[in-house]
Amino acid sequence: MQHAVPATRTLTVVRQDTSLGAGRDLEFGLELLARAKAGEIGPTLRLYRPEPTVAFGQRDTRLPGFEAAARACRDNGFEPLVRRAGGRAAAYHRGTLVVDHIEPDADAIAGSKTRFGYFGQLFADALQSVGVQAGVGEIPGEYCPGEFSVHGTAPADGSRIKLVGTAQRVVSGGWLFSSVIVVENSAPIRKVLTDSYAALELDWDSATAGAVEDLVPGVDVPAVEDALLKTYADHATLESASFSSLGA
Repeated sequence: MQHAVPATRTLTVVRQDTSLGAGRDLEFGLELLARAKAGEIGPTLRLYRPEPTVAFGQRDTRLPGFEAAARACRDNGFEPLVRRAGGRAAAYHRGTLVVDHIEPDADAIAGSKTRFGYFGQLFADALQSVGVQAGVGEIPGEYCPGEFSVHGTAPADGSRIKLVGTAQRVVSGGWLFSSVIVVENSAPIRKVLTDSYAALELDWDSATAGAVEDLVPGVDVPAVEDALLKTYADHATLESASFSSLGA
C-alpha cells in the first residue's frame, strides 16, 4: 500500500555508530531540523542505536507521579528525558533502532498527517521483509498509543505487540519524522514501562510491549536496518555519508 508524500529524489543516509549520550542524541535531531530549515542540509536519514532512555511526553510532566516515574526509570538503568513531541512515555535502548528522517519542506505543515500513514506503511513493509506479520494501527492497551503505530502479530495465538513508535516535529520550512523500532531484548523495556506507568497511574497492557525478535527469533538490529534501507531504496535514491559530515 502506498501513501502520497512529498517526493524525495536523493536521501543522504548517515549511520551514527556511537551515541552522543541520551540527551544529546535526542536534541541533535532537532538541531538537524533547524539546519534543514536554514538550507544547510538536504533530506537526511540518521540511524543510531540509543542509550537506555525513557522519553516522556509533555503531558506526562504535569502528572503528580512524574518525579516517581523518573526515579523508576533511573532505578531500571534508563535515563528519563522529556521530548518536545506529544504522546506518552516510550522506552528504548541499544536493542532498538532510532530513525530520524529530516527534510527541508516549504509546505511542511500541510503534509504532516499524510506522513504518519506513509512512514507507518514503510516501516511495516520493512518488517514484513524480515518475516514479521506487521500492520499499522493502534492496538488496545499499547504504551504511548498512536493511530499509526506499527505492530506485529504472533502467528501462534494472534496476539499483537507494538514494534514501532513514531513522532513528528514540524516547523515552517522543514520536518523531522522520528521513529523507534524495538528489535531485541524487550524485557527491560517492558519492566521500565511497567514501573513508570504505574507511577504515573496510567493504564496500559504490558503484553503489548515486545520486540521483533519475540516474533521472529534471530532477527537483530543490523538485519532490520538493512531491511529498512532496502525498503527506503524503493522510495528514494540513497547516498551514504559519514556521521562526521553532520558536525555533531
